[in-house]
Amino acid sequence: MNWLTNFVLPKIRAVVGKKDVRDNLWKKCPGCEEMLYYRELEANLHVCRNCGHHLRIGALERVKMLFDEGLFERLPLPKVVQDPLRFRDKKRYLDRLKDAQGIFGAESEALLVASGHIGAARAVVAAFEFGFMGGSMGLAVGDAMLAAADLAVRQKAALILVPASGGARMQEGVLSLMQMPRTIIAADRVKEAGLPYIVILTDPTTGGVSASLGMVGDVTLAEPGAVVGFAGARVIEETIREKLPEGFQRAEYLYAHGMVDLVVRRPELAQTLALLLGHLMGERPGREPALRAAQAS
Repeated sequence: MNWLTNFVLPKIRAVVGKKDVRDNLWKKCPGCEEMLYYRELEANLHVCRNCGHHLRIGALERVKMLFDEGLFERLPLPKVVQDPLRFRDKKRYLDRLKDAQGIFGAESEALLVASGHIGAARAVVAAFEFGFMGGSMGLAVGDAMLAAADLAVRQKAALILVPASGGARMQEGVLSLMQMPRTIIAADRVKEAGLPYIVILTDPTTGGVSASLGMVGDVTLAEPGAVVGFAGARVIEETIREKLPEGFQRAEYLYAHGMVDLVVRRPELAQTLALLLGHLMGERPGREPALRAAQAS
């Protein structure tokens, strides 16, 4: 070994070596198990080109997709007491929060609130982040939903909710259940101001989120194949001791039984919302320019 081997050669390799490459260039579709190239998948808004399965996406991707040109202003979330019950299971609740915030940002929570334009109308979008502790609803989500409703009223904007949640946050006990009536109050504030409250049900929408703010929209849309319900299908079958119908708790089943107004493919959601808001709110003259470009997490 000499200085050529120890010093010069590593420098040359660093210059001419391979660039960093994503370790997830391909993703298997949960619906048909087709291997999908990530760039094509992103270009198709994470919808399988083979079977049409809608893969789950994050809250930031969701708001970029819905707002005109992907431009929006993100609302800072209200500060809440963390770990009010000093909860611990296999891990401290505070440590679970830190782990999630290490992925999504120091000020992040299970709900992202942003404002911008959809078509000719102002809109506030409250999108759940399923990757943040299963999109579970606790004090922070309740306060964020109230803040989203207040912002919508101040801006005379529609409030659009995009749930993706496993329900209440067990680490906050009864305090998490108290967010169900609080989020209903938030939705009512928007309705009382004569503004639309629209819900887009995505996979999954379950538990206390489906039993409260997820089911009180003026208009309820759903993505194809989304699982929507309170308790899981297996739990229901074991309780009633009956086999559930095919497709039970899927978006199409709910549409067929009058619980969803329309099932909309993801690439058509923004256009559908613009059309709805145009009818519900009318054309608003003097539209101000978009607020600012969305920032990557």
